[in-house]
Amino acid sequence: MVTKVLVAKLTDIDVLGSRTVQIDNTDVAIFRLADGSVKAVENKCPHKGGRLSEGMVCGTAVHCPLHDWRIDLKSGRVHEPDDGCIKTFETEIDPGSGEIYITL
Repeated sequence: MVTKVLVAKLTDIDVLGSRTVQIDNTDVAIFRLADGSVKAVENKCPHKGGRLSEGMVCGTAVHCPLHDWRIDLKSGRVHEPDDGCIKTFETEIDPGSGEIYITL
């Protein structure tokens, strides 16, 4: 069963900014990219658990604030030479209201 969860409005997140929400005991970071798209990932770097929501967004990647690991916000994969992966969540923006939904 597919469940959509309302997590924010587009206007709640600055371009290149983030917001966090709790979904099923998981801390989720929601990022608004420069192209207007929104990505949602587990808010925990696979290296040392750094809060990705506090990192810097560059293109479609976020830099972990602890050790600068770069994580692709589309795939959840860590950029080489580092290795790892985080959970990603499908997002949807309602064009009429600007509401952001995460699909579980």
